[in-house]
Amino acid sequence: MAVAPAHARDAWPDKPIRLLVGFAPGGPTDNVARILAERAGHELGQTIVVENKAGAAGNIAAALLTQAEPDGYTLLYNTSSIVIAPWVYKAPGFDPLKDFAPVGLTAAVPLVLATTASFPADSPRALVEKLKANPGKYNYASSGTGAIEHLTAAQMLRIAGVEATHVPYKGTAPAQVDLIAGATQFTTTTLNTVIGPVQKGSLKALAVTSRERSPVLPDVPTLAESLIPGFESLAWQGVVAPKGTPEPVVRKLNEAFAKALASEEVKQKLQQQGTLALGGSPQQYTRYIEEEYDRWGQVVKQAGVTQQ
Repeated sequence: MAVAPAHARDAWPDKPIRLLVGFAPGGPTDNVARILAERAGHELGQTIVVENKAGAAGNIAAALLTQAEPDGYTLLYNTSSIVIAPWVYKAPGFDPLKDFAPVGLTAAVPLVLATTASFPADSPRALVEKLKANPGKYNYASSGTGAIEHLTAAQMLRIAGVEATHVPYKGTAPAQVDLIAGATQFTTTTLNTVIGPVQKGSLKALAVTSRERSPVLPDVPTLAESLIPGFESLAWQGVVAPKGTPEPVVRKLNEAFAKALASEEVKQKLQQQGTLALGGSPQQYTRYIEEEYDRWGQVVKQAGVTQQ
């Protein structure tokens, strides 16, 4: 009798795997998830089917995972929102430290400090000077209250000692439309969503929030080198399974996604979107989630974001 479970584990996976994505099809998170799912599925010898469960800043998909069987056949392609949501929402539907079995960190996307094309500032310092000289005049857009775009901008403004009015939208797309039209003046948003308008000249990129410059925008300085030493903010992504998923299954999933991330084809596709390929063990991802949970909790408190 003891042999049967061992054989069952060895045969895993013997059917398709669901990968929940908490954001809309065709969006930046969905695009990366599908690139990795295709390659990781190839490594596992099974199809990984992406299922979009958009809504509530990714909370719906994360909450659904807590109800799934811990057998490795339902996963979540998570973003940094899983460690921010518990600080912003009164009942997000999950606890990132207790409800998941981390599989691995996969990728990260730098944010870009961008302004309307006509805004009279060509550097982060010039933007800060404008804000100081015109208190209450300028607005910044984000994809929603408590989103990483909102919190990154709020943190930057707090450290720089200036203020601007936050205008939250229901998603990145409408925020970007109004920014291009001039209804708001600046934003911090993910590189893979802003690169098109920047290259077309519809928006100006003043800085990136990664520690090093992005090869996609090599002439754009980092916020750390141009305004706030040591500043870094990344919209990171990873894969988690339900808590209780057997360790051999978690390890096998980690190995499959690690091989996907090491693929030259995958690296090239991610680089074209300005996305950094990462990786690491389940244990490393567990520690990373814990550290980011504490870090963003402090940022939410400092930004004075009210829980919803």
